[in-house]
Amino acid sequence: MASSAQILPIGAGYGVVIGVGFFFAFVMMGISHLQNKYTRFNTNTSEEFNTASRSIKPGLIASGIVSAWTWAATLLQSSTVAYQYGVAGPFWYAAGATVQILMFSILACKVKMNAPRAHTYLEIVQARYGRTAHITFLFFAFVTNILVGSQLLLGGSAVVTSLTGMNVYAAIFLIPVGVCAYVVLGGLRATFLCDYSHTVILMIIILYFMFNAYATNDLIGSPGEMYELLKKAAVQRPVAGNVQGSYMTLKSNYALIFGVIQLCSGSGTVFLDQAYWQRAIASRPTTAVRAYILGGLAWFAVPFGFATTLGLSAVALIDNPRFPTYPGVPQSSDISAGLASAYAAQALMGKGGAVALLIVLFMAVTSCASAELIAVSSLLTFDVYQRYIRPTASSASLIFVSHIMICAFGLTMAVFACIWNAIGIDLGWLFLVMGLLIGGAVFPAAFAITWRGQSAAGAITGAIGGLIIGIAAWLATAKVYFGELTIASTGTEYATLAGNLAAIMSGLILTVVVSVIKPQHFDWAITRSINAEGAMVVESQLQKKPMQQGKLDTATATTNPTATDDEKAPSTPENDISTAPSISSPTHHLSRASLSSEDAERAADLLTEENPSSLRSAFKLACIASFVLTFLMDFLIPMPMFFSHYVFSKGFFTAWIVISFLWVFASTGISVILPVVETMGFLKQFGRDVMGGKGK
Repeated sequence: MASSAQILPIGAGYGVVIGVGFFFAFVMMGISHLQNKYTRFNTNTSEEFNTASRSIKPGLIASGIVSAWTWAATLLQSSTVAYQYGVAGPFWYAAGATVQILMFSILACKVKMNAPRAHTYLEIVQARYGRTAHITFLFFAFVTNILVGSQLLLGGSAVVTSLTGMNVYAAIFLIPVGVCAYVVLGGLRATFLCDYSHTVILMIIILYFMFNAYATNDLIGSPGEMYELLKKAAVQRPVAGNVQGSYMTLKSNYALIFGVIQLCSGSGTVFLDQAYWQRAIASRPTTAVRAYILGGLAWFAVPFGFATTLGLSAVALIDNPRFPTYPGVPQSSDISAGLASAYAAQALMGKGGAVALLIVLFMAVTSCASAELIAVSSLLTFDVYQRYIRPTASSASLIFVSHIMICAFGLTMAVFACIWNAIGIDLGWLFLVMGLLIGGAVFPAAFAITWRGQSAAGAITGAIGGLIIGIAAWLATAKVYFGELTIASTGTEYATLAGNLAAIMSGLILTVVVSVIKPQHFDWAITRSINAEGAMVVESQLQKKPMQQGKLDTATATTNPTATDDEKAPSTPENDISTAPSISSPTHHLSRASLSSEDAERAADLLTEENPSSLRSAFKLACIASFVLTFLMDFLIPMPMFFSHYVFSKGFFTAWIVISFLWVFASTGISVILPVVETMGFLKQFGRDVMGGKGK
């Protein structure tokens, strides 16, 4: 039976899912060819494929963060909570999930200070705690990536099926195909470049929806008209837990509960997801903090602007004949599946809205999926294959394994998405439950790079103990409140709130108590030596003659050594970085005067790696900015309005909408314009070299 929201033909679904994915695959093929021919970076080297040679500038890192943190759930679930709770829903979705990115700026700085050459955060765990802890956190990392990846496909396929009638299982399996293709072709740097293109499209379409709903559409057309429609909806369908049943108040009990769940769940999906650590690893040491702060502020605008538009429009237009379910109201199962935004887009703009939503949703799914694929590939390559199967693997074999693992994980997350769909688990349930399954490992993972006193026993006890206690609290609460354990009862706000809080807080308490009783007194020099032998190769390259004209950095790079014959030759244990002799002295003796400006910057990065104390000011900035911004977003702004039971006036609501517009414009400046400004000089020179045929 066709969905009430189906407005596009089935062919449109297959066209977007297959066509757009392979379009980006061909684009990446071209970019990889140009990169290998005209720049010093080669996607056939493991270091470039998995870490982008640790040279990405802050603007592109910020754009990548916006793209990677914009899941299908970011667009769908934020609109769902807007439909359910009013303006408080988008605010708490954004505020509850921005905190983790801001806080991760601290970890990003600590990675550069304490483990500057690590490929994955699990290499740090291995170096500190040994094999048992390494395997334990591998488990939590894979659970995180499987949950995130399957969520992407579950939410994305639901909307594609709703709008086009495409078979849901076909959508689940076909969405990852094109993504796997372009990630295999380009590696991490290609992922960043695709992330950027996706972010451009994302911002354009969000602004398209916002201007249509609040400025030009004949059904709404202004914040004032939206205010009147929401006021009418509060009388007809008052919101439980909201003061006066209003959709225009931050005094929303269930929205606040959702915000706490979002805070707990999001902490796990950031701190335990290699995709975010990979962006910290790929960034320059001196700009990692700035990139994460900018990325967090830019991302806030995505769910805030998108859901304040489509989520509220779904509420406002239910009684309009153009609404897909008119004269009835949407079923709760459809809303939980994330279809509020689809209904609103169709009501506002008909087929044009459906196409725009389909494109932006596919961009969100594919960009985040690409980050997950390269992240899991890195874990399986470095923390499984190289660690336990073939420690002396050459760069060529590491690249081959990375390619295989990308495809394997693409299939894995599709299989899990099919399982969730078959047993009746939707996006809303999975989103609320996810945090209690991984929350116990959040603080132990964070302490692995920030607290020298955490012991292996403390880390393992906190992670596993948090999981057990979180599940127990979740199931017990569901049983006590509803008298039964079903998908419906275990997916309620109170049950998942109890599980999320129990998991993350018990993980914190257990790891601190056990570690205080028997601390480790760890020496960070051990983690700073991870992969340090590779620095010897880099240093020797920097001392070579500056590059000939035409061998430039890629658009995302600031600097890197000139490609040597070793890079061009087939990799062997003798010439591979992973088996090079250990470096015995820092790079402070390099003469910047003898280097090009790019190489001088790379030399500065190497000096920073050898002298982590130079990042103390960046660490202070990360701490101050993350805590101050968290206080503003999660306490100073919402709490006075919550406790005062304030209901928005028309003027205040209009100002709220204007702020959402301004924030989206600022986000566009950070994630779309800044990367271009940062690389303008390179782009001009690169264009001249390509046109002049000055390749390698």
